[in-house]
Amino acid sequence: MSDILQELLRVSEKAANIARACRQQEALFQLLIEEKKEGEKNKKFAVDFKTLADVLVQEVIKGNMENKFPGLGEKIFGEESNEFTNDLGEKIIMRLCPTEEETVALLSKVLNGNKLASEALAKVVHQDVFFSDPALESVEVSIPQDILGIWVDPIDSTYQYIKGSADIKPNQGIFPSGLQCVTILIGVYDTRTGVPLMGVINQPFVSQDLNTLRWKGQCYWGLSYLGTNIHSLLPPVSTRSNSEMQSQATQKPSSEGSHPFAAVISTSEKEAIKGALSRVCGERVFRAAGAGYKSLCVVLGLVDIYIFSEDTTFKWDSCAGHAILRAMGGGMVDLKECLERNPDAGLDLPQLVYHVGNEGAAGVDQWANKGGLIAYRSEKQLEAFLSRLLQHLAPVATHT
Repeated sequence: MSDILQELLRVSEKAANIARACRQQEALFQLLIEEKKEGEKNKKFAVDFKTLADVLVQEVIKGNMENKFPGLGEKIFGEESNEFTNDLGEKIIMRLCPTEEETVALLSKVLNGNKLASEALAKVVHQDVFFSDPALESVEVSIPQDILGIWVDPIDSTYQYIKGSADIKPNQGIFPSGLQCVTILIGVYDTRTGVPLMGVINQPFVSQDLNTLRWKGQCYWGLSYLGTNIHSLLPPVSTRSNSEMQSQATQKPSSEGSHPFAAVISTSEKEAIKGALSRVCGERVFRAAGAGYKSLCVVLGLVDIYIFSEDTTFKWDSCAGHAILRAMGGGMVDLKECLERNPDAGLDLPQLVYHVGNEGAAGVDQWANKGGLIAYRSEKQLEAFLSRLLQHLAPVATHT
């Protein structure tokens, strides 16, 4: 089923082109921001924004996948509502139209008749993108299409995308904020078990040409299904054993004495967790924006752990990174369950799953990662980290 993953890579790059196009012209970009409807608000931010770019990206991914793999479009779920209200009070459903002209007409309604902006966006939406990875061509994996579900976060870290900072300096390779923290996340999971199978993280804003001010991006992927584990951070080799995969995943950043772990956290992390982490990791605790970007920091080996104790990440934030980490021998687990678990009981780690919502929750909250999360590169490393974290974490912190 590497043909589905190839197509996801291609549509992620098309999505990245849309994200970049919407940032090229500041005056145009200001038109594209609309505050989220009450039912979609993410309580982590006082003001959360929906952008037309967000919705366009989501609908382009849906439309392209449906065209290539009929029936798959309705299995694609995301954060964004595709309903807009323009200045005339008209409700408009945003979707990918068959022709560029039809898309221009629809965008014109959303953009209150701004024809230039509509034409520019429609051109990018309908532009052909040729993007693939030779490493995937040698992979023959057959996954039945009817068991696949897909979570999409069209533009993760919308706040950083809107803010558009291009001059943030990284701290040991990790950007605390800025456009580099923006990601497009596509995660494929098994609808029967909720296990993540394939993931794509596209980072549209990696480096900027200082002459043209245009951005170049980078795309990462992973596939893990029935013993086949392959990801974009390995050189293309036709066959790999699980032990090779595991050794790759356990290579970690240089440790420093009594602080062998490096972790990335949210700027809004709770004090109790920050305090414990400073004792476990010393100075090697990094803050960064965007759940997708923090997962990517683990994938790239910039840190060993991404930890988040609150319930404001969602299935669309974690599925893509989780799938790539699984392909590397790592994973993503429920933090609260890990802290309450007895490691000597021989129980499996509480991996996040993607096929069922939270009972009794409404709106976006039904898809929240309620117990927080930890993303990791190696199970052995995670167990050692948890053991140290628990030593330094006051019992009260595990229940807040």
